[in-house]
Amino acid sequence: MGEDFDVPPAKRPRHIAAIMDGNGRWALRRGLPRIEGHRRGVEAVRRTVRECGRLGVQQLTLFCFSSENWKRPSEELQFLMQLLEHYMIEERPELQNSNIRLSVIGRREGLPTGAVRAIEETIQLTSRNTGLHLCLAINYGARQEIADAVRRIAQEVQAGRLQPERIDENTISQYLYTAGMPEPDLLIRTAGEMRLSNFLLWQSSYAELWVTERCWPEFDEALLRQAIRDYAARRRRFGGLLPEEMDCSEQRTTSP
Repeated sequence: MGEDFDVPPAKRPRHIAAIMDGNGRWALRRGLPRIEGHRRGVEAVRRTVRECGRLGVQQLTLFCFSSENWKRPSEELQFLMQLLEHYMIEERPELQNSNIRLSVIGRREGLPTGAVRAIEETIQLTSRNTGLHLCLAINYGARQEIADAVRRIAQEVQAGRLQPERIDENTISQYLYTAGMPEPDLLIRTAGEMRLSNFLLWQSSYAELWVTERCWPEFDEALLRQAIRDYAARRRRFGGLLPEEMDCSEQRTTSP
């Protein structure tokens, strides 16, 4: 897959996550209503999903709607929920034809009934697909996710099914919304913002961050490929040393 790409498959990220920021700003700079930015943002989602599939990315996780986004104007929220439901129904043929499996993380509470029904039906429809795993974070907040995990772990301890001394990092990961998913290798953020905004805080501990000044509606295949190139050029240490650095360290230690 992606034979025309200059990054070998072994050096490409397995899991890409993206904070899709700047839809409203993109629209306002052009004298358009904010909702037009969201509509154009869906087109960027389509481009990104297709290109990730072509490049052999295993999972793409998109931050679609934060649990803090309910503070936005009611007209914008109504449009976003309608857009969500429409996307879930409209994209089913594309997801099926491209062998894409959909999942959604976040709380269903608070979402309109129609949107929830469309989400669940699309998840079920694509559940047997074996290609790209598309995970959408909707009504999601990472602190909320961790709090929910701690609550469930506490219930397991209270019921006697889990011993406190057996709780470790792996235990916590198993109770997160993302249980069973690989952690992100590459985290992309658009619109130049330099923060995680309560997105995958636990899972992104060792993700490589890549930020572009472009707003999400401008995000395209070329930018995605550039992000992957930059990722492939980085040296991931995970808190340790690379082999060549280890050798240098030992030489300094043993030299007179």
